[in-house]
Amino acid sequence: MESALDWHAARAALEWQIEMGVFEVISEGPVDRFALEVEAKAARESRRRGTGAAASVPVAREPEIDPVAEAEAVARAAGTLDSLQAALSAFDHCELKRGARNLVFSDGVPGSRVMIVGEAPGRDEDQQGKPFVGRAGQLLDRMLAAIGLSRAESVYITNVMPWRPPQNRDPSAEEIAMMLPFLRRHVELAAPEVLVVMGNISCQTMLGKRGITRLRGRWTEALGKPALPMFHPAYLLRTPIAKREAWADLLDLQAKLTGGKAK
Repeated sequence: MESALDWHAARAALEWQIEMGVFEVISEGPVDRFALEVEAKAARESRRRGTGAAASVPVAREPEIDPVAEAEAVARAAGTLDSLQAALSAFDHCELKRGARNLVFSDGVPGSRVMIVGEAPGRDEDQQGKPFVGRAGQLLDRMLAAIGLSRAESVYITNVMPWRPPQNRDPSAEEIAMMLPFLRRHVELAAPEVLVVMGNISCQTMLGKRGITRLRGRWTEALGKPALPMFHPAYLLRTPIAKREAWADLLDLQAKLTGGKAK
């Protein structure tokens, strides 16, 4: 009996699973994990007693790798933004990489006075390999244009996380710790005058604090730069009433850049 699932339907089903964050498939045959656990327990007991073939052959353990320390080393060695992007692309210790379609590194003009740091890529960003290209990105472009800025001429943009988390979940503390050295080096190489920290995950990473409704609109310091926490555009799409506060923050950013009075 032929399957009713044609090629197009199979591809659509596969793409849907990839969007949901699936990056592993089941094997063709069943795996008796209870039996594996019994065998592993027996092997441990055999080694403890010093019996069996496993006990007679010393097993050389590979040294454990500290992913954060390795991230620090490879990020520090990058002397340009291009080499930093290459180092990040080659970094294999973050599981998010395995489920993402593309590395999302940056967009805009390196060396701009303003550097925006968002949270993590969504579906559109994962597909295109650029930050802030979906509906939230379109809103961000309109927000910037309202104070005379644009990613094409005067803003540089990146995210805390370069790969999309499955189902757009928040990145874990371990994932953030691995990416922080790359972000720190990214800011050093891009050398902006001010940072705009968008969203709770960005505040957690760069300021060590959460609570964007409390933090927004107050100038602080992050990674050695003046920093202004702001609502993420995705939040503004869900909560239009907050756009009034976002507009006040944009005016404050404009004042900072033009030498006017800032909060």
